[in-house]
Amino acid sequence: MRHNKGFNHLGRTSSHRKAMLSNMANSLILHKRISTTVAKAKSLRSFIEPIITKAKDDTTHNRRMAFRSLRSKTAVNELFREVIVKVGERPGGYTRILKTGNRLGDNAEMCIIELVDYNENMLAAKEEAPKKTRSRRGASKKKSSEKPAAKEETKAPEADTKEEAVKADEVSEEKAAEEPKAEDKSDDQPEEEKAE
Repeated sequence: MRHNKGFNHLGRTSSHRKAMLSNMANSLILHKRISTTVAKAKSLRSFIEPIITKAKDDTTHNRRMAFRSLRSKTAVNELFREVIVKVGERPGGYTRILKTGNRLGDNAEMCIIELVDYNENMLAAKEEAPKKTRSRRGASKKKSSEKPAAKEETKAPEADTKEEAVKADEVSEEKAAEEPKAEDKSDDQPEEEKAE
């Protein structure tokens, strides 16, 4: 029974699990992204992120602590020389897990685990995205109150009852009917003058 066991044993003995996580961490540091199952990726994330945090302070002791976990000089050198330059300002969360679907053979959930600052596509998309502007409530109220006032000036006075509205419509129709007659008379006058 696994009472109060706080991590995934991944169906392996302790020595096998530590060796596997060490190898996966080496591959992640050297290649910047690897494809694996979701369960292994979550275990790898909790294994490698403390190592990256320690690598921010480049001391002999921290190098030895990283070597104790990684067991590879090339991976330790890459971590302290290349990786820390990019992730040095980040306060945590150095890895990203992207799910890619299920494996054909055993239907296991697969994913890609990568170092966050090395995904050039996502960094480019982040730079191109426009910054969102924040709207304030006071500004929107002022704008909404100003617009109806401008509309009221251009519109005819509004009626309070339906009867007044009908009368106002009739008056506006009469005015519209009178305007073309005035234009017709002005057109007729030059013709009459020509006839005289």
